[in-house]
Amino acid sequence: MMSTKSSMPTSTRTRRPRPDRGALGNDMTRGGVSKDRQDGPERKCIATGEAQPKNGLIRFVIGPDMHVFPDIMGKLPGRGMYVSADRAALEKAAKKGLFARSAKQPVKVADDLVDEVEKQLVRRVVDLISLQRKAGKAVAGYEKVKGWLQMEEAEVLIQAVDGSGRGKSKLSTPHYGHYIGWLTADELGLAFGRQTVIHGALASGGLTSRVVEEAQRLKGVRINEGGNGHPKG
Repeated sequence: MMSTKSSMPTSTRTRRPRPDRGALGNDMTRGGVSKDRQDGPERKCIATGEAQPKNGLIRFVIGPDMHVFPDIMGKLPGRGMYVSADRAALEKAAKKGLFARSAKQPVKVADDLVDEVEKQLVRRVVDLISLQRKAGKAVAGYEKVKGWLQMEEAEVLIQAVDGSGRGKSKLSTPHYGHYIGWLTADELGLAFGRQTVIHGALASGGLTSRVVEEAQRLKGVRINEGGNGHPKG
């Protein structure tokens, strides 16, 4: 009886994984660290030379008139230059000609550039808190904030930097929560649609994580940060 040829190949060739990729393939660096960082992509600060996640930096671009503009939202066209969200680093970049060095061409830097960064960050934080308030995820006033804290509905405690230390000391930051204490009573008033606000709170979800992120950038830029409230922990 004649044998028939099999349609299956006589041998299969197995592809061996490359030794430098590991089980996660291209998602691993040589050091075994995932490229998908939780804090997002990193950029290098032109003032400190340190690389860090973009959410801790301020982006700048050069306008058609060669002026340097802060890009708080990170959406303006053009090549970005990044500086740590730290007042000393920003002042160094502005006064030491570091923007021109990074751009490799002469640029114009306004004398109040750092102050403008602070103003835009304040506006950003105020707008985000306002959106959370309209979504029902923010309250203001001592009693309402106290109630949210007692019912564990608050993730973020907000207190005005110029509020009474005695009054602020009666409220504590939520466990595993966050504290924001470097906005003024007038600024918080704008966020909550009132004249002034001393105490506020944010629930989890929505834009709360973005509020915390932007508030941290503001903290680094603002001169009179702090206050007498309770920091996280």
